[in-house]
Amino acid sequence: MKISFIGAGSIAEAMIAGLIEKNICNRENICITNRNNKLKMTELEEKFGISTTYDMNELIHNADMVIFAVKPKDANEALDKIRPYISENTFFVSVMAGISIEFITDKLKTNCAIARAMPNTSASVGKSATAITFNPFASNRQKEMALSIFSAIGITEEVEERQMDAITALSGSGPAYFYYMVEAMERAAEQFGLEKDTSNKLIIQTLLGAAEMLSVSGKKAADLRQEVTSPGGTTEAGISVLQQTEMQEAFVACIQAAYEQSKQLGIMYESKIT
Repeated sequence: MKISFIGAGSIAEAMIAGLIEKNICNRENICITNRNNKLKMTELEEKFGISTTYDMNELIHNADMVIFAVKPKDANEALDKIRPYISENTFFVSVMAGISIEFITDKLKTNCAIARAMPNTSASVGKSATAITFNPFASNRQKEMALSIFSAIGITEEVEERQMDAITALSGSGPAYFYYMVEAMERAAEQFGLEKDTSNKLIIQTLLGAAEMLSVSGKKAADLRQEVTSPGGTTEAGISVLQQTEMQEAFVACIQAAYEQSKQLGIMYESKIT
């Protein structure tokens, strides 16, 4: 299987790391390009042992899957550049936020199979939460291939395209929300004078344990929280502060803002470059 990447940012790198780690694709069958950052290309080549090229024909020819991982603002230039090399046999997978399948189809000017996916950077450790949707030209074989690849680097759910902006906000950006929370916990630990190595281990294991409880217990988050929150206890004291500061409302507003931004990216760049 040959997989080619257009774009060499964090999502592309995370996916490459996961594909190699899980033995989904041989490193010699992974090829990548970017706009003009040769230093980054060299870095990825040395780090993963993959191929790099600025020859679009070499990149796309005989690729089983072409993963389009550029920033939305760079979509127009990149799509124009690769258009001559895309055929009806190409399987094109976009991991861009906000950019629709319809727009990509119009830019490529061919009825090739197109999928729109939203993984997250946890792909690098095989823990991505990926949503994916397909256009009508994707064959069952191509769908199965995409689902197997993304499932190998985490979990994958097939959804309707209209849900993609919400999923981008929820799970695409989601890891950053948890990292931000961990930053706050680290600050608190530092104020208490705890050793950094010790507090980091405890914080990480606490998150892992909580995630596992949510995954295997079958209980709702609210029920698990209540089980930890004894009346008059330490947890209740901490939770009361979060409630006073409307932490839940802030998180909902955070995800809503990310959702609106995903929609806006599509509106902004699709209208600007049609």
